[in-house]
Amino acid sequence: MLTHLHIKNFKAWKDTGPVRLAPLTVIFGANSAGKSSLGHLLLALQQTARSSDRKRALNLGDTTSLIDLGTFADCLYGHDLKARLMFELGWNLSKHLEVRDPLVSTARYQGSHMKLTVELAAGRSEQPEVQAMTYVLSDGQDDKLDVTLRRDERRKFSLTSHQYAFKMAIGRKWPLEEPEKFYRISDISMARFQNAGFLADFALSTESMLNGMSYLGPLRNHPQRTYQWSGDTPSSVGQTGEYAIAAILAAQSEGRLLNRGPKRAKQGFAAFIAAWLKDLGVIHDFSVRPVANGRKEYEVLVKTHAEAPEVKITDVGFGVSQVLPALVQAFYCPPHSTVWMEQPEIHLHPQVQAELADVFISATQARENGKERHVQLIVESHSEHFLNRLQRRVAEGTVTPQDVAVYFCRRSGSAAELEPLRLNRFGDIENWPAHFFGDEMADIAGRTLAAMQRKRELSQQDGTE
Repeated sequence: MLTHLHIKNFKAWKDTGPVRLAPLTVIFGANSAGKSSLGHLLLALQQTARSSDRKRALNLGDTTSLIDLGTFADCLYGHDLKARLMFELGWNLSKHLEVRDPLVSTARYQGSHMKLTVELAAGRSEQPEVQAMTYVLSDGQDDKLDVTLRRDERRKFSLTSHQYAFKMAIGRKWPLEEPEKFYRISDISMARFQNAGFLADFALSTESMLNGMSYLGPLRNHPQRTYQWSGDTPSSVGQTGEYAIAAILAAQSEGRLLNRGPKRAKQGFAAFIAAWLKDLGVIHDFSVRPVANGRKEYEVLVKTHAEAPEVKITDVGFGVSQVLPALVQAFYCPPHSTVWMEQPEIHLHPQVQAELADVFISATQARENGKERHVQLIVESHSEHFLNRLQRRVAEGTVTPQDVAVYFCRRSGSAAELEPLRLNRFGDIENWPAHFFGDEMADIAGRTLAAMQRKRELSQQDGTE
């Protein structure tokens, strides 16, 4: 689970400042304010980790990749190739990591939290190159072990630490290599030292964190009359929700049992999703069934109310097919995952938008097979109804302010700004931004004045007739 994010000189972001990421993080803001680019950087980091090309510090993508960021100049704030792109990620480890120095038997460093800070600059071919990268292993409060790889003015690298003494291996005085991608010190560089092997564990932790991220875009696929599933297990529902039905079938076949929290009844995955759809009020019943025995074609059947006949999902309102991938992804993703969603409330009635906040709160608290899932949701939204319900649940004590982070994104000149909203234990936002959801009072006053003027005009017309 990500705990914080800090970005400098990326697209509209000159400097985000430190951004606390809670189990449920919600980002509001106007269109083109820069919200989506925060997630775009995380997607670029993920596709870099998954790339087979170890020499590329940052895989900017193309039309066939997860995300296409264009050129490195396109990524930099103000398109300034002299600027350095900096990002810092912090995340909780699923289990404690212990580092032992093979040369000092008493030297042990344990931590449950990792932080990675990276600086990238344009190289000779205007491609991103790592200038510095720093890992910090901590217990969540105190730093236990830090390691920095840094390039100097002569383009040579050095490896340093405040707590750890790297010892050079005999006869291995070769220079350190370029790091692999943006986070991994190469095997040859590690082999230069007698006691640097633990750095591979740091890289594996980074890969695990990035592979645990998934993304659902704002536009989901239209529903289909039949869906194909041949027994595969998709990693997510896909960017447009194209694998949502396959994910339901895969989870059901694996016997996954979920409940909404401690001491709540366990349900099979399909029944669990169906129950939430019913609670949202979009349908009364939901099922996924094979078209015929021995076939790999499936149909999604729904009932809009108790007395209604079953119909295919294509024959009901569009909102069902749009909210379904969001529900499935929130509970399908593996434990300790991070899910980034854009506008999950799109095409939904205001009441359903409010209920969606309950779904996402539950997703961060749900259990699977009796164990906590520790899932994190980062949601971009335009829904005032979603926020109102979230505030209510904080006031009721269903979720704590510490488990929620709310931000307002806006433009300030050419740069974007991210303002954290202070949500207290009573559900109040103590620093409500101006024009957060438009200027409601101006609209009310304008409507009242217009009505008064219109009444005067009608009265004058009546007097002249």
